[in-house]
Amino acid sequence: MEKLTGIERELVLQYLIDGNVPITVTPIEDGEADGKVKPASSSVFPIAIKAEQQKVLQQGIILLTNPSENVRNFIGRNVKVEFYFNRLGLYFETRMKEISAGLALVIPSAISRIEETPVSGRATEFSATLYYSLSRESVEKDAEGNIHIECVPAQGYDIFAKPVWKDVAEKAQQKAKSYLEEFIAHARKQGVAGNGVQLIPVVRFLAEESQGAKVQSIEGRAEPLEVLFANHERIVFGTKTNAAETSLKEGCEYALEMLFPMKRPLNDRKIFTTCRVESIYFDDEKKASCSVCRYTSIQEEDLRFLYEKCTNEKLL
Repeated sequence: MEKLTGIERELVLQYLIDGNVPITVTPIEDGEADGKVKPASSSVFPIAIKAEQQKVLQQGIILLTNPSENVRNFIGRNVKVEFYFNRLGLYFETRMKEISAGLALVIPSAISRIEETPVSGRATEFSATLYYSLSRESVEKDAEGNIHIECVPAQGYDIFAKPVWKDVAEKAQQKAKSYLEEFIAHARKQGVAGNGVQLIPVVRFLAEESQGAKVQSIEGRAEPLEVLFANHERIVFGTKTNAAETSLKEGCEYALEMLFPMKRPLNDRKIFTTCRVESIYFDDEKKASCSVCRYTSIQEEDLRFLYEKCTNEKLL
């Protein structure tokens, strides 16, 4: 954790006073400190607050005007406040108080930079890489000049288990239900609905993300795609950044490599396949998106491996 110097803090404070800077507020669970906030649960969501809903005073106080009921639930609690300063992700911790003028967040002396999460630290049991030939600035080239996108398991998702409705956080279920009705109708019209099980992680991801997007260490930086679900027929990816310009395109085909680390003495299992994007779904504000992909070529032994991993049954 890297804290700003006194001069840097003054520059940031003036930036908040002068600029229209949206912030994200997340309650800090009991026993948590120094920015170590537990992942969002059914009762804990980050809340995005628009610039027009706040005013920053010279004394270093953020006043929230006409806050939503969700924000008022944070009164008296310690919170983590995140925002961007010239595309750099910053945060501080403070207590939300209620005063006569509204809700107040006192900006403390310590403002810190948001630390990056190493990709290697998020993919312990499974990872994947998508390859394609289109030239895009948002992804990298490997040693052979191929364009590739790193993919990591989404936190809190049991990727190879059959999705069920109770996986969706209670506070997000109403929004998720609305998405599900819309997306099922779209999938049926396109003839790609199948049994529809792949849409549960889609609506969960989009509904829960709409409660408040994660602030990255650097604004606009390309992030790995998150794998939400996979079985022997499909794989589903989600992204929280640049959703309106998602790197995947509906109808396009991509090469896919999936890696399953195995305990010694077994060798790691690699699966090479191709997949086509059946559908891409967005949240209402197009801040998050999900891509549902269907395998177009896969070896029989790899199909068997995925089927048995997802169902715990032998493929006859």
